[in-house]
Amino acid sequence: MPSLTVRRESWPIRGKFTISRGSRTAAEVVVAELSDGELRGRGECVPYARYGESVDSVVEAIEGVRGDLANGLDREALQGRLPAGAARNALDCAFWDLEAKRAGKRVWDLIGLDAPEPVATAFTLSLDDPPQMALQAKQNAERPLLKLKLAGPEDLDRVAAVRTNAPRARIIVDANEGWDAATYKALAPQFKDLGVEMIEQPLPAADDEGLAGMERPVPVCADESCHDTATLTALAGKYDMVNIKLDKTGGLSEALRLKQEAEARGYAIMVGCMLGTSLAMAPAMVVAQGVEVVDLDGPLLLAEDRQPGLRFEGSLIHPPQAELWG
Repeated sequence: MPSLTVRRESWPIRGKFTISRGSRTAAEVVVAELSDGELRGRGECVPYARYGESVDSVVEAIEGVRGDLANGLDREALQGRLPAGAARNALDCAFWDLEAKRAGKRVWDLIGLDAPEPVATAFTLSLDDPPQMALQAKQNAERPLLKLKLAGPEDLDRVAAVRTNAPRARIIVDANEGWDAATYKALAPQFKDLGVEMIEQPLPAADDEGLAGMERPVPVCADESCHDTATLTALAGKYDMVNIKLDKTGGLSEALRLKQEAEARGYAIMVGCMLGTSLAMAPAMVVAQGVEVVDLDGPLLLAEDRQPGLRFEGSLIHPPQAELWG
C-alpha cells in the first residue's frame, strides 16, 4: 500500500494578485505524495477560503485518510471517501501519477485518450483601476486571450481601457460574484460591443436565479456555481458555459466526468485553475484538450515555478513531461 506524505508550500506571486474578494502576494498550496517505496505520485491542490477551505483544513483532510490508505484505499474508493474539493484533488492526482509510473505509461494512455497537444491559455489581468489595467494590457497586448478581473464600479472603463491598449487580443472577463442581475443587463451589451466573448460568474452562486431566462448577449460561464457533475442540473437556463477546475471537482477523475456530462448537456467548456504551480496545472492539461477556453496561467503569475515545470512559449502551454506529472 502506498505511503503518504503531505507538504505545505508557499510560492510568491509576481507583484500582487487582486480580485473582487481581496489581494494576495503568495500562492499557498498543499502537495500530497504517494510512494510505494520505489515510485512516487504527486498532486497539488490550492485550498480556497470561498469554499470553506484553508491549508490547515485540507492538510487535516488528507491526513485523515492515512489509515484508509494502509487498509487499501484506492483512487476509485477515494471518490466516496472525500467530498469534491482541494484535498481529494491532491490525492486523486497523486494516485493517477503513481498509477502511470507503475504502468510505465502516460496518464492519457491509461485513460484511453489521445496524447495532449499544446494549448493557448488566457492570461489574467489583476483587478485594478482603469489606468493600471490599461498598463497591464499594454504589457501583454500580444497575448491571444486576456482575462480581466472585474468588481462592479468602473468595470466598463476597465474593459474599454484594456481594449484600447490590446486591440488584437480576445477578451473574457470574470466578476467573481461581484455583480447583480441589473449590472449584467447594463454592462453585457456594451461589453459585447467591445468584443468581450464571455462573462464568468457575474452573480453570487447563491443568488444566480436572476440569470434564469435572461437574455444573455455575452455568454455566461458558471464558476462558483459549478463544482462537480452533481451541480450541473441547477445551472439549466442560467449559464452557457461551465468552468472546470480540479480543485472544485476533487481531481482529474471527476473533472473528466464533468466535462463529458456538461458537453452532453450542451454547455461550452472552460478549464480553469486556482493560483498554483505547474504541478497543479499538469493534470488539467488532460481535460483542456478541445475546449473553448483554457485558463491555466497560474505559473505565469508566480515569481518562480517549481522545476521541472510546464514549458510555456508566451501563452502556449506544452503538455507535462513525466518528470513533472503523469
